[in-house]
Amino acid sequence: MKTTLIGAAIWVALALPAVAQSTDVPDNLEKLGNFRTTGTTDFTYVEQDGPYAEGIRKTLERITLPPGFRIGLYAVVPDARHMAVGPQGIATFVGTRKDKVWAVTDRNKDRIADEVKDFAPSLTFAIPNGPCFSKDGFLYIAEQNRVLLFPAAEFFYESPDVAAFSLVPQGELIPPGEESYNHTARVCRIGPDGRIYISLGQPFNVTPRDKLELYREIGIGGIIRMKTDGTGREVYTTGIRNSVGHDFDPATGDLWFTDNQVDGMGDDIPPGEINHQTEMGQHFGYPWYGGGDVRTDDYADEEIPLEEVMPAVETVAHAADLGMTFYTGHMFPEEYHGAIFSAQHGSWNRTEPIGARVMVTRIAEDGSASTEPFAEGWIDANGEYLGRPVDVAQLRDGSLLVSDDMAGALYRIWYDGM
Repeated sequence: MKTTLIGAAIWVALALPAVAQSTDVPDNLEKLGNFRTTGTTDFTYVEQDGPYAEGIRKTLERITLPPGFRIGLYAVVPDARHMAVGPQGIATFVGTRKDKVWAVTDRNKDRIADEVKDFAPSLTFAIPNGPCFSKDGFLYIAEQNRVLLFPAAEFFYESPDVAAFSLVPQGELIPPGEESYNHTARVCRIGPDGRIYISLGQPFNVTPRDKLELYREIGIGGIIRMKTDGTGREVYTTGIRNSVGHDFDPATGDLWFTDNQVDGMGDDIPPGEINHQTEMGQHFGYPWYGGGDVRTDDYADEEIPLEEVMPAVETVAHAADLGMTFYTGHMFPEEYHGAIFSAQHGSWNRTEPIGARVMVTRIAEDGSASTEPFAEGWIDANGEYLGRPVDVAQLRDGSLLVSDDMAGALYRIWYDGM
């Protein structure tokens, strides 16, 4: 039996008393969870036309794609990071590393957004980088140290007041003493088992020894999972540095994720990673490995105390592989069906910048994988960044959205065969 959108919100309010209400955050979360108004009446709207948008369109003229593909500006979205496309196809929700979540709507369905406004403006968000949807329309937003739940987000988002609950209360995603300004961009996905998977980047370049046991226990430097009522938390993945993108293979249910590797070892090492996890508890080598089979200086002389899983794909060093999604649409040619599309944000300290592009990774029948550029051109001949892709998401028509937090935009990539 399917739950209606209104019924979903009522179901959470009545059937899930274990979903905690905030008691220590001075915002309106408790009021919204009790279906009370907050007095907030205004949205912040983002202008979608004018010189700024035209400047972005000009940049997109230089982007190269395989034959038959096109790219265009979908929406101007400040600080756009990870995206969650609503299951109803009504709105796309875009996280940031600041204090906004944006709701993006294409009202006339011309495949260009008509409206961008802030979502749940009465709430105070803290690095709401990671939105994700369940198939039945529940929106989850993973913040720096909290996870929020919005039942029926696509129904309520037209109002400043929305049904909202705290799945993981403030200060309980990680210990408050471990909060950092570094590597705090969480991402989430609902897995095929119906649980929510959340990445927890660790804050160091190389984790110090005195943090290893604590981080392994609570899942920092890994991926945790829990039931969608916030109970049953467990550490699913260990031995990663800072994963900011994961998805599940629709054919096998296996988890795949990107990982950003150790800095300061040179321009060309260590490689970035796309990893393939086949069972709970697997360890992916960090901090003994800095990326691929390159040992870190800090742990170079130590015997690795557990069995590690090597990456399925090694990517170019320091390109900063972030968001990713498996392609399940029908618009693109057959060769792209079941492939991974991922965003490379671009290097921050490489002497010659690299990345700033969208990659495609194909998985062979034997499980081996290979990756290559799909959309590129956001670095010009002078080595200047003209954009920095963050995430890739799929619209219902099978086209792709790409977010860019530098340009503050969402791009749409489609195939017309021409």
